[in-house]
Amino acid sequence: MKEHNSPIETEKKEWQKQQSKNRAKTILTIFSPVCLLLIWEFLSQSGLIDARFFPPPTSIVSTFFTLLISGELFAHINISLFRIFLGFLLGVIPAIIIGLCMGLYAPVRHFVSPIIMALMPIPTLALLPIILIIFGIGEVSKVVTIAGSVFFPVVINTVAGVISIEKIYLDVAKNYGAGRKDFFLKIALPGALPVMLEGIQMGQAIALLTIVAAEMMGARSGIGYLIWTSYSAFLLKEMFVGLILISFFGYLFSLVLRGLQKKLLPWR
Repeated sequence: MKEHNSPIETEKKEWQKQQSKNRAKTILTIFSPVCLLLIWEFLSQSGLIDARFFPPPTSIVSTFFTLLISGELFAHINISLFRIFLGFLLGVIPAIIIGLCMGLYAPVRHFVSPIIMALMPIPTLALLPIILIIFGIGEVSKVVTIAGSVFFPVVINTVAGVISIEKIYLDVAKNYGAGRKDFFLKIALPGALPVMLEGIQMGQAIALLTIVAAEMMGARSGIGYLIWTSYSAFLLKEMFVGLILISFFGYLFSLVLRGLQKKLLPWR
Protein backbone atom coordinates (compact mmCIF):
# COMPACT_ATOMS: atom_id res chain seq x y z
CA MET A 1 0.00 0.00 0.00
CA LYS A 2 1.30 3.40 -0.91
CA GLU A 3 1.48 5.80 2.00
CA HIS A 4 -0.25 9.12 1.38
CA ASN A 5 1.02 12.17 3.20
CA SER A 6 -1.40 14.82 4.39
CA PRO A 7 -1.00 18.34 2.97
CA ILE A 8 0.34 19.53 6.34
CA GLU A 9 3.02 16.79 6.41
CA THR A 10 3.98 17.54 2.81
CA GLU A 11 4.29 21.23 3.58
CA LYS A 12 6.36 20.45 6.67
CA LYS A 13 8.75 18.28 4.64
CA GLU A 14 9.11 21.02 2.02
CA TRP A 15 9.85 23.55 4.75
CA GLN A 16 12.50 21.24 6.27
CA LYS A 17 14.10 20.77 2.84
CA GLN A 18 14.20 24.53 2.34
CA GLN A 19 15.73 25.03 5.79
CA SER A 20 18.45 22.45 5.10
CA LYS A 21 19.20 24.17 1.76
CA ASN A 22 19.47 27.53 3.52
CA ARG A 23 21.84 26.05 6.12
CA ALA A 24 24.00 24.56 3.37
CA LYS A 25 24.15 27.95 1.60
CA THR A 26 25.12 29.69 4.86
CA ILE A 27 27.88 27.15 5.54
CA LEU A 28 29.29 27.58 2.02
CA THR A 29 29.12 31.38 2.31
CA ILE A 30 31.11 31.31 5.56
CA PHE A 31 33.49 28.54 4.47
CA SER A 32 34.83 30.24 1.32
CA PRO A 33 36.43 33.32 3.01
CA VAL A 34 37.64 31.22 5.98
CA CYS A 35 39.26 28.79 3.54
CA LEU A 36 40.96 31.66 1.71
CA LEU A 37 42.31 33.11 4.97
CA LEU A 38 43.64 29.71 6.09
CA ILE A 39 45.46 29.24 2.77
CA TRP A 40 46.88 32.77 2.99
CA GLU A 41 48.03 32.14 6.60
CA PHE A 42 49.73 28.87 5.63
CA LEU A 43 51.50 30.31 2.58
CA SER A 44 52.72 33.34 4.51
CA GLN A 45 53.88 31.43 7.61
CA SER A 46 55.62 28.77 5.52
CA GLY A 47 57.46 31.35 3.41
CA LEU A 48 55.87 30.26 0.12
CA ILE A 49 54.80 33.89 -0.34
CA ASP A 50 56.75 36.91 0.92
CA ALA A 51 55.36 37.85 4.34
CA ARG A 52 56.70 41.40 3.89
CA PHE A 53 54.18 41.98 1.09
CA PHE A 54 51.48 39.54 2.24
CA PRO A 55 51.63 39.42 6.04
CA PRO A 56 49.70 36.55 7.65
CA PRO A 57 46.04 37.31 8.53
CA THR A 58 46.76 36.71 12.24
CA SER A 59 49.26 39.60 12.29
CA ILE A 60 46.79 41.81 10.38
CA VAL A 61 44.12 41.04 13.01
CA SER A 62 46.63 41.94 15.73
CA THR A 63 47.36 45.25 13.97
CA PHE A 64 43.61 45.88 13.64
CA PHE A 65 43.11 45.59 17.41
CA THR A 66 46.16 47.77 18.10
CA LEU A 67 44.73 50.54 15.89
CA LEU A 68 41.29 50.01 17.42
CA ILE A 69 42.52 50.31 21.02
CA SER A 70 44.55 53.42 20.19
CA GLY A 71 41.39 55.09 18.82
CA GLU A 72 43.05 55.91 15.49
CA LEU A 73 40.89 53.45 13.58
CA PHE A 74 37.62 54.85 14.95
CA ALA A 75 38.59 58.33 13.75
CA HIS A 76 39.26 57.07 10.20
CA ILE A 77 36.07 54.97 10.09
CA ASN A 78 33.83 57.76 11.43
CA ILE A 79 34.95 60.39 8.93
CA SER A 80 34.79 57.97 5.98
CA LEU A 81 31.27 56.80 6.89
CA PHE A 82 30.15 60.42 7.30
CA ARG A 83 31.48 61.28 3.83
CA ILE A 84 29.94 58.16 2.27
CA PHE A 85 26.46 58.64 3.76
CA LEU A 86 26.29 62.36 3.02
CA GLY A 87 27.62 61.94 -0.52
CA PHE A 88 25.33 58.96 -1.10
CA LEU A 89 22.23 60.94 -0.06
CA LEU A 90 23.26 64.00 -2.10
CA GLY A 91 23.67 61.75 -5.14
CA VAL A 92 20.64 59.47 -4.73
CA ILE A 93 17.90 62.00 -3.89
CA PRO A 94 18.41 64.30 -6.93
CA ALA A 95 18.94 61.22 -9.13
CA ILE A 96 15.56 59.76 -8.13
CA ILE A 97 13.71 63.08 -8.65
CA ILE A 98 15.33 63.76 -12.03
CA GLY A 99 14.91 60.12 -13.09
CA LEU A 100 11.19 60.16 -12.28
CA CYS A 101 10.73 63.42 -14.22
CA MET A 102 12.65 62.03 -17.20
CA GLY A 103 10.64 58.81 -17.16
CA LEU A 104 7.25 60.51 -16.90
CA TYR A 105 7.77 63.47 -19.20
CA ALA A 106 9.29 62.95 -22.65
CA PRO A 107 10.33 66.63 -23.14
CA VAL A 108 12.34 66.51 -19.90
CA ARG A 109 13.90 63.20 -20.98
CA HIS A 110 14.92 64.54 -24.41
CA PHE A 111 16.34 67.71 -22.84
CA VAL A 112 18.35 66.09 -20.02
CA SER A 113 19.42 62.80 -21.67
CA PRO A 114 22.19 64.30 -23.89
CA ILE A 115 23.80 65.95 -20.86
CA ILE A 116 23.69 62.75 -18.79
CA MET A 117 24.92 60.60 -21.70
CA ALA A 118 27.80 63.03 -22.31
CA LEU A 119 28.91 63.14 -18.66
CA MET A 120 28.25 59.53 -17.67
CA PRO A 121 31.26 57.93 -19.50
CA ILE A 122 33.66 60.33 -17.75
CA PRO A 123 34.91 58.74 -14.51
CA THR A 124 34.15 61.00 -11.55
CA LEU A 125 37.78 60.70 -10.44
CA ALA A 126 38.85 62.19 -13.79
CA LEU A 127 36.80 65.26 -12.82
CA LEU A 128 38.44 65.41 -9.39
CA PRO A 129 40.90 68.20 -10.38
CA ILE A 130 37.96 70.38 -11.47
CA ILE A 131 36.03 69.50 -8.28
CA LEU A 132 39.08 70.45 -6.19
CA ILE A 133 39.41 73.78 -8.04
CA ILE A 134 35.73 74.61 -7.46
CA PHE A 135 35.20 73.23 -3.93
CA GLY A 136 38.74 73.18 -2.52
CA ILE A 137 40.43 70.27 -0.72
CA GLY A 138 38.07 70.22 2.27
CA GLU A 139 35.14 67.97 3.07
CA VAL A 140 32.84 69.42 0.39
CA SER A 141 34.98 68.19 -2.52
CA LYS A 142 34.99 64.62 -1.18
CA VAL A 143 31.22 64.59 -0.63
CA VAL A 144 30.62 66.05 -4.11
CA THR A 145 32.93 63.42 -5.65
CA ILE A 146 30.94 60.60 -4.04
CA ALA A 147 27.60 62.22 -4.96
CA GLY A 148 28.67 62.55 -8.59
CA SER A 149 29.74 58.91 -8.83
CA VAL A 150 26.47 57.67 -7.27
CA PHE A 151 24.17 59.95 -9.29
CA PHE A 152 24.51 58.35 -12.74
CA PRO A 153 23.68 54.66 -12.04
CA VAL A 154 20.67 55.70 -9.94
CA VAL A 155 19.24 58.19 -12.45
CA ILE A 156 19.68 55.78 -15.39
CA ASN A 157 18.01 52.90 -13.54
CA THR A 158 15.19 55.14 -12.30
CA VAL A 159 14.41 56.28 -15.84
CA ALA A 160 14.51 52.67 -17.07
CA GLY A 161 12.19 51.64 -14.23
CA VAL A 162 9.59 54.33 -15.02
CA ILE A 163 9.67 53.63 -18.75
CA SER A 164 9.12 49.92 -18.08
CA ILE A 165 5.80 50.62 -16.28
CA GLU A 166 2.93 49.32 -18.39
CA LYS A 167 1.06 52.16 -20.12
CA ILE A 168 -2.31 50.90 -18.89
CA TYR A 169 -1.48 52.03 -15.34
CA LEU A 170 -0.72 55.56 -16.54
CA ASP A 171 -3.93 55.63 -18.61
CA VAL A 172 -6.03 54.47 -15.66
CA ALA A 173 -4.48 57.14 -13.45
CA LYS A 174 -5.24 59.83 -16.04
CA ASN A 175 -8.84 58.64 -16.38
CA TYR A 176 -9.32 58.89 -12.62
CA GLY A 177 -7.86 62.40 -12.58
CA ALA A 178 -4.62 61.65 -10.78
CA GLY A 179 -2.50 64.73 -10.09
CA ARG A 180 1.25 65.09 -10.52
CA LYS A 181 1.85 64.14 -6.90
CA ASP A 182 -0.12 60.89 -7.38
CA PHE A 183 1.80 60.10 -10.58
CA PHE A 184 5.09 60.52 -8.74
CA LEU A 185 4.32 58.82 -5.43
CA LYS A 186 1.68 56.18 -6.32
CA ILE A 187 2.63 55.11 -9.85
CA ALA A 188 6.13 56.13 -10.98
CA LEU A 189 7.97 55.59 -7.68
CA PRO A 190 6.52 52.13 -6.80
CA GLY A 191 6.69 51.02 -10.45
CA ALA A 192 10.33 52.04 -10.84
CA LEU A 193 11.37 50.78 -7.39
CA PRO A 194 12.70 47.31 -8.40
CA VAL A 195 15.04 48.70 -11.08
CA MET A 196 15.82 51.79 -9.01
CA LEU A 197 17.04 49.68 -6.08
CA GLU A 198 19.41 47.86 -8.43
CA GLY A 199 20.89 51.25 -9.33
CA ILE A 200 21.16 52.20 -5.65
CA GLN A 201 22.92 48.87 -4.97
CA MET A 202 25.39 49.67 -7.73
CA GLY A 203 25.75 53.22 -6.41
CA GLN A 204 26.79 52.12 -2.92
CA ALA A 205 29.56 49.95 -4.39
CA ILE A 206 30.80 52.89 -6.49
CA ALA A 207 30.64 55.17 -3.42
CA LEU A 208 33.10 52.91 -1.58
CA LEU A 209 35.47 52.84 -4.55
CA THR A 210 35.29 56.61 -4.87
CA ILE A 211 35.84 57.43 -1.19
CA VAL A 212 39.12 55.51 -1.14
CA ALA A 213 40.46 57.40 -4.17
CA ALA A 214 39.10 60.77 -2.96
CA GLU A 215 40.73 60.33 0.47
CA MET A 216 44.07 59.54 -1.13
CA MET A 217 44.17 63.12 -2.48
CA GLY A 218 44.20 66.06 -0.13
CA ALA A 219 42.81 64.24 2.92
CA ARG A 220 44.27 63.92 6.41
CA SER A 221 41.90 61.24 7.67
CA GLY A 222 39.69 58.40 6.47
CA ILE A 223 40.14 54.79 5.40
CA GLY A 224 41.54 55.81 1.99
CA TYR A 225 44.06 58.07 3.74
CA LEU A 226 45.03 55.16 6.03
CA ILE A 227 45.56 52.86 3.03
CA TRP A 228 47.66 55.39 1.09
CA THR A 229 49.87 56.60 3.95
CA SER A 230 50.44 53.01 5.14
CA TYR A 231 51.48 52.00 1.61
CA SER A 232 53.78 55.03 1.32
CA ALA A 233 55.49 54.16 4.62
CA PHE A 234 55.57 50.42 3.73
CA LEU A 235 53.34 49.62 6.73
CA LEU A 236 51.53 46.89 4.82
CA LYS A 237 49.69 45.42 7.81
CA GLU A 238 47.95 48.77 8.37
CA MET A 239 47.27 48.97 4.62
CA PHE A 240 45.58 45.55 4.65
CA VAL A 241 43.49 46.63 7.66
CA GLY A 242 42.14 49.50 5.56
CA LEU A 243 41.48 47.25 2.56
CA ILE A 244 39.64 44.69 4.69
CA LEU A 245 37.54 47.45 6.28
CA ILE A 246 36.43 48.67 2.84
CA SER A 247 35.55 45.10 1.88
CA PHE A 248 33.62 44.62 5.14
CA PHE A 249 31.59 47.82 4.74
CA GLY A 250 30.84 46.97 1.10
CA TYR A 251 29.43 43.61 2.17
CA LEU A 252 27.53 45.15 5.10
CA PHE A 253 25.91 47.87 2.97
CA SER A 254 24.99 45.27 0.37
CA LEU A 255 23.24 43.16 3.03
CA VAL A 256 21.37 46.22 4.35
CA LEU A 257 20.15 47.16 0.86
CA ARG A 258 19.10 43.58 0.13
CA GLY A 259 17.14 43.52 3.40
CA LEU A 260 15.49 46.81 2.42
CA GLN A 261 14.67 45.36 -0.99
CA LYS A 262 12.98 42.36 0.62
CA LYS A 263 10.89 44.65 2.83
CA LEU A 264 9.87 46.97 0.01
CA LEU A 265 9.50 44.28 -2.67
CA PRO A 266 8.44 41.07 -0.87
CA TRP A 267 7.13 39.53 -4.12
CA ARG A 268 10.67 39.53 -5.55
